[in-house]
Parts: sequence; structure tokens; C-alpha cells
Amino acid sequence: MEPFEEQIRHDLHQYLLSLNEIDERLPECPDVEQKWENIARSYLPDGIREFNDFPSASLGWMMYIGMALAKLWDAEWNVFSTTDDLYLYLRDNRGYDHLDEYVREDVLQLSDTDYDDLEKLVGECASRLYNALMRQRFEPGTKEAFNAFLACLHQLYLMGAAVQLKRMGFHMTAV
Repeated sequence: MEPFEEQIRHDLHQYLLSLNEIDERLPECPDVEQKWENIARSYLPDGIREFNDFPSASLGWMMYIGMALAKLWDAEWNVFSTTDDLYLYLRDNRGYDHLDEYVREDVLQLSDTDYDDLEKLVGECASRLYNALMRQRFEPGTKEAFNAFLACLHQLYLMGAAVQLKRMGFHMTAV
């Protein structure tokens, strides 16, 4: 893992750990992790297009996607594991602009305080990574800037899955 990705992974891990949203040991969910490349490839055109005007959404939506995949993995993975493009499946239910609401309402089935609390959590995580990305002062449009953006998306995806797995009762402890 590149130093920048390791840095943001550590920051997100510590932040989420301080809120008791994840365990010290992050979960291993190879089924969800194996979907990362296809999800990223499909998401990048939308995420890049939206980044300049809506950086928190561009980043935060990936955390919602990670959470959604963890939920789908637990609920009906035999059905969803064969879906060609899980990102398009999630996005096309309400469109890109409402992906967050679709995941919170229809996939995670949240309402009231839980719905609002998750919006704040994802917003803070996305904001933290956006700030970390901006502090690096990568020249826009460069390979380094692209790779750093991708690293942010990757960590948000993995942490989203970790948060949702814990919320569903999966706890990672040393044996």
C-alpha cells in the first residue's frame, strides 16, 4: 500500500474506532473486497465528474457503496454476487444524486436518528479524506492526483463495509 493510502487508512480507522463504529481489527470479507475493482471502474466516471463541485459526495458515496455491499453480502449474496455491475445497480435505482438516500432507506432500511447519524458519519469521513487529499497539493489531472483520489475511494469503500459489518453484529477479535 502506498504511504498516502496507509495514512488515510490509519486516520479513518482511528476515527471510526473512537466512535465505536468498527473494531480494532478490521473485518475480512473477501467477497466484498473482490468487487472493489469493478465497482471503482464503474464509479470513476461519475465520481471524477462530481468531484470539483461536490467533493464530499464524490468521496462519501463510495462509503455508502461499501456499506450497501456488506448488507447485500449478508442478505442475498448468492443473487448479488453475479450482478454484472453492482454500482450501476445501486445508482440506477434513484440516480447518482440520490444514491446516499437509496442506500440509507432501501438497502440499510434506516429511518429517523439512525438515518441522520449515518449521513453525518459518512460526511465527516469524506471530509477528513478530502482535507487529507488537499493537503497533499497534487497537481490536478496528474497520475498522482488520480491515484490519491482512488486511494481515498478505496479506503472509504473498505471502511464502509467494516462499519456495516459491525452494525450487523460481525465482530473481529483475535483468537
